[in-house]
Formats: sequence, C-alpha cells, structure tokens
Amino acid sequence: MPPTPEPPTPRPPELGPVDLSGPWRAHVADGDLARRFVEPGYSTADWPEVVVPSHWRSTSTFASTDGPVLMRREFDPAPLGADQRRFISFDGIFYLGDIWLDGHYLGATEGYFFPHTFEITDLAHDAAHSHTLAVEVASPRQNDRSAKRSITGVFSHWDNLDPEWNPGGIWRPVRMRDTGPVRVSWLRVLCTEATEARGTLRLDVTLDPGPTPTTAPVTLVATVTGPAGEELATSTTDVDLTRRGTTITVPLFVDQPPRWWPWRHGDQPRVAVELRVEVDGVRSDHRRLTTAFRDITVDDWRWSVNGEPIFVMGANQGPTRMALAEATPADFARDVELAVDANLDFLRVHAHVTRPELYDAADAAGLMLWQDFPLQWGYGRGARKQATRQAREMVDLLGHHPSIAMWCAHNEPLAVEFQPGEPITAKAAARVGASMFLPSWNKDVLDRSVAHAIHKADPTRFVDLHSGILPGVGSGGTDSHFYFGWYHGEMDGLAPALRAMPRLARFVSEFGAQAVPHGAAFMEPGHWPNLDWERLFEHHACQKQQFDRYVPPALFDTFDAWRLATQRYQAALIQLQIEDLRRLRLAPTGGFCQFCFADGHPSVTWSVLGHDRAAKPGFAALRDACRTVVPMLEPRRGLVHVANEGRHRYPGATVEVDIDGQIRTFVGDLEPSSLTFIGRVHLDHRTGEVRLRLRHPDLAPIENGYDDLLDWLRIVNDAR
Repeated sequence: MPPTPEPPTPRPPELGPVDLSGPWRAHVADGDLARRFVEPGYSTADWPEVVVPSHWRSTSTFASTDGPVLMRREFDPAPLGADQRRFISFDGIFYLGDIWLDGHYLGATEGYFFPHTFEITDLAHDAAHSHTLAVEVASPRQNDRSAKRSITGVFSHWDNLDPEWNPGGIWRPVRMRDTGPVRVSWLRVLCTEATEARGTLRLDVTLDPGPTPTTAPVTLVATVTGPAGEELATSTTDVDLTRRGTTITVPLFVDQPPRWWPWRHGDQPRVAVELRVEVDGVRSDHRRLTTAFRDITVDDWRWSVNGEPIFVMGANQGPTRMALAEATPADFARDVELAVDANLDFLRVHAHVTRPELYDAADAAGLMLWQDFPLQWGYGRGARKQATRQAREMVDLLGHHPSIAMWCAHNEPLAVEFQPGEPITAKAAARVGASMFLPSWNKDVLDRSVAHAIHKADPTRFVDLHSGILPGVGSGGTDSHFYFGWYHGEMDGLAPALRAMPRLARFVSEFGAQAVPHGAAFMEPGHWPNLDWERLFEHHACQKQQFDRYVPPALFDTFDAWRLATQRYQAALIQLQIEDLRRLRLAPTGGFCQFCFADGHPSVTWSVLGHDRAAKPGFAALRDACRTVVPMLEPRRGLVHVANEGRHRYPGATVEVDIDGQIRTFVGDLEPSSLTFIGRVHLDHRTGEVRLRLRHPDLAPIENGYDDLLDWLRIVNDAR
C-alpha cells in the first residue's frame, strides 16, 4: 500500500489589520537620544504620551516645538505561519520618517499624504515576546519660502493658515497586516470608458512574490460588483511571477454600466472592485475599493460629464481643520453637504491632499473635486525628484474616486517669500512679475515634470499645468486668479476686464474678498478700535491694508457694525462676480471657482463659512448665485438674463422685475443648459427695493434681490 500522506500543516487564522494607533511615548530628539531610543531595552517610561494619529503640537508638551520628535511604542506580535508574511504600514507621516523595529532599521519615508509599507516577516519570526517600534519624525520649517523643498503645499506656506503651525507627527493610522506568500504591492484603478453601451475599468497591479518566489500556481481574480450587490464582471488571470515581482494590467468590461453623475445632473451609482491573488487556490492577499463609471472631460476649460456639456460652479477648500488629524469623518461629510447646499458642482482641494473621508463623501454626494498636487508658490531645485514621485503616489491613492474631475500640478508657481496682503518692496514685486510672465524653473521645469508624471499615471483626466498663470513669454496662460474689489480695482471691474481679455475669462479659479466671521473672539473685539492688527495679520490672515481701502474700520463706531459691513461687502461682491461669470457662460467662460469656502482655524479670510461652520452672508450669496435656474440683473446696464444649468426646457417662463414697486413683466422660453436674454430695465431713478421673480409651472418660484449689491455699487461709484 502507498504510504498515507501527512496531513497539511494547519494554517493559522488570517490576521486582519492590527491597528497600532493609540498611546505612544514621545520625546524631542536631543543629543544622541535618536541613536539610543531605538533599542528594545531602552526605557521610555518617563517620556510623555502622545496619541497616534495626531500632530505632535496637539500635545501640550510639544505645542511649540518644530521637532524632530522621537516616537515609540511596544506591542505583542501574534503567531505567524510558515508561509505567511507580515507588513507594517504608516498611512501618513508628516513629513519625514526613519523607522526601526527591534533596533533594526526598516527605512526612511518622505511624503505626508500616502502610505509607506515595510516588510517585517523575518523579525516577526524571530520575535519571542514583544516588538519595539521606533520612529523619528521630522517636519522641517521651510526657512526660504521662495525655494521650499518639502512637498506639503498649504501646510508650509499659505495666508489662510497660521504660519507658526507645524503639522509634524504620525498623523494617520499605523497598521500591521499579514498576507500569504504573494501580496498585492501596488494597485491603481482608473475608469477608462463610460458610455451608455460599455464601461471599462483598468486595474494596474504589481504582485510581490517575496524573497523566495513560490512554485505553486498563482491566479489573480478581479470582480466588479454593482450597486445592488450583483456581479457585473469578473476576470481570472494566471500569473508567472518573476523574482522582483510582476506588473500586469487587467481590463474589466461592463455592458450598459450604471453611470455616476454630479448631483445636479443625475444619480451616483458606485461599484465595488475586489482583487484577489490566490496561490494554489488559497487566497494570499486581496484589495477592495469603491469606484464608478463616469467620463469627465475638460477641453479649453469647457466641461462635459458623460458626454453632456456642463457649466461648473465651485469654490476652493483648504484643510478642513489646520490640525487635519483632528477632523472627524463627520467634519468632512458636513463640508461636502454644505457645498451641495451651496449649489456647488465641485470643490477645489486647494494645494493639499486631504483625508480619505472627504473623497468618499464627495463620491457619495455627487460633488466633483479639482485635486491640487501639494505645491504652493516657490520651490527649490531639490524638490523635483520627490515631487514627480509623489505625484504618481497621489494618482495611485485617489485615482479610483469618481468625484475627482481633474488634477492640477502647482498653484501659483511664483517666487513668493512675503505673505500676501503685506506691503512689498519694488524688488520683490519685480521678482513676482518675472515669475509670472517670464520662463522660470518652477513653471517650466518643475511643473512640467509633475504634470507629465500625473498625465502618464492617469491619461483619463485633464491636468492643469499650473493655476493662476497669466499669458507670458512662451506661455498662453492657464486659469485665472482675479481679486477685483480686494487686491486691485473695484468689485464691478471683473466683467469689463474679462470682456477686454477673453482668454483670461476661460476659467476664473480664484476671486473674493475677506469678511470677519461670526465667531471672532480670537480678534479680542473688546479692544475696538485698537485691535492687535499685526497679530491678526500674522496668525489669522486679516488684511487690514485691504480693509482700509474697501471697508475701513475707522468709519465704524463698534466692532459689530464693522464686522457686519465686511460681511455685506463680501456677499455683494460674490453675487456680482458670480453673476458676471454666469453671463459670460461659454462665451468664453467654462466655469468658476470662488475663493474660499470654509476656514480650517479661527481667522479672517475669504471663506463664506467660519472655522465653526457658522455661515456668513456670503454663503447665502454663493448659494443663491449658483442656483440651477436663476434670474439675474446686470446692474451697470440693466440687462436681465436667466441662467439655466438644468436639463429641462421651460417654455413660457415669466420674469418680473420689481423696481420700487413698479413691475415689468417678461415672458420667454428657457432652454436647457443656456443663458437667455430677457430684456432691459432702467435703474437710474431707483430709490428702494429691486427684486427679480421667475415663475413657471414646473418650478418653485425663484426670487433674486439686489438691494445690498446696488448700495455697495453706489458707494463704489461715489468713491470714484
């Protein structure tokens, strides 16, 4: 008789991700402490505790340090099977890290927003008792802000955040995870086709066989599951592994796919993608994520979604909180909900990559996102290599989100050392002008390298080379930043300037004015009018130089009266400039992006929502000006239009223009996705209220008022 085969060695139960967050011990890196603290026998019992994930400045002991900070914790390992592998992943270290386990150096990290993973299989097999995980974290201050090296965007240099803040720390979770002998080391998922007839997802996958590749058959199984849990497509691929790993592309085809739309235009069905690698029929590793079928194109700043042209209306959004690790999932969901409540089609994630919760919430809500790479203003030559590497990481991390409509490589690549809003020397102004209009290393080398890396990783989306660059030598310009009524000119100057220079009107991605928030205790209003204006400028963004021109504090007896005036001014400017841009709809404007939506810390900024999310009057102005259907009055010439961004036609719509109780009535047809001229009225002798009302059987009554706006324009004209 043949010998009875031995039963297979039982495989230990699969270990799900183990969260290594929670209390860690921390200490500022002094002397040779960075060398000694990595040893397992070194005592850190007298070190203060910090919570991971967090920024170290959120702990009182480290509230004023710029680091580096040494962080350490011990944990008990679970048993590891002979054919299993173990990894530690840091979802986010801000900004540099050096990692040790049990005194063994695992490696270095650079980049704050994407995971870094290290294999610890050999150390896991050798460990008899507990592990000692030690991390040195550095977030160096960028002393020359015109030649920065760290790829941290607004966190290193932005007037909407406190420049003294240091975001350093292990700010995202730390996890330990086991796999079988073959793991998925890299995965990128993109939607490459989304017609009514067919949808295609492209999965780029790298399989890591480990130091001793298995001889057993390896199979890769990919599945797409629909919104109701139904299987839409599956693919099975036999893989021949090489010693260094194998990268393959797996297309998944779905007939008549459920298509994702922005909230204004349709539903948001999403699908689940599951990727499983099997070794000899046993699951070795897997990944699961949510995506959707949709096609968004931008051609000369004219947008279309799934083949339908749209006029996009959005706002810039900085970090939800300055201490981004402290924001809750509900905070991100609320910001997305508020953006939809404000009738916005998209948010521009301004010069940073934020937490996953915002992208998930935007996917679910149908809110499109303009995603900036974290480059803001000037960078030194040493940043190029890291920037291109991290640009690919951004696509890998976020490319599957249907809400992401476009990428941008760099915001305002200007050699700016000063803080916007402060007086500058003629030399500094000349340097900024040269950065804007002449070829430069930032614009022509760094930005092109980053944009090329993004486009190569994701050819399905539009990539803006850089934001806010006017036409100059060798450049036709990109999207425009105009601050009429704040940094230059008057609030009614935007439309005439854009009509004179149509190329600059294709997409205005920044405009607005500052306003004091409701929650203004940080300004110490009890000292009015002798506020500490220097402190407010340095740490809370308040630009008194501009207020002195447009809403002078000296004209108001009380702080509350001045605050209300700043809010009314901001609201009037937002209403006028958005309606001006809507009147330029596709002639040549493809959309706009107001600056800015919500604050991340107590400050006086262009945002329409304070750090506590209390709405300024500018929020209502933004919401009303961005309604799908809205009647509009051009206050300079008395022209009446109706903008309709919906898909429905409204024949025989009635528009009433009420000026001081005198009503003129117009009747006309409103075509879908259109701007309709209704008529003209005279405002010369207006003394009281001005109201526009639109009525149609298929619409709730729509009203638009102009009293505040016309009052401010009268003030502007009187000043002239």
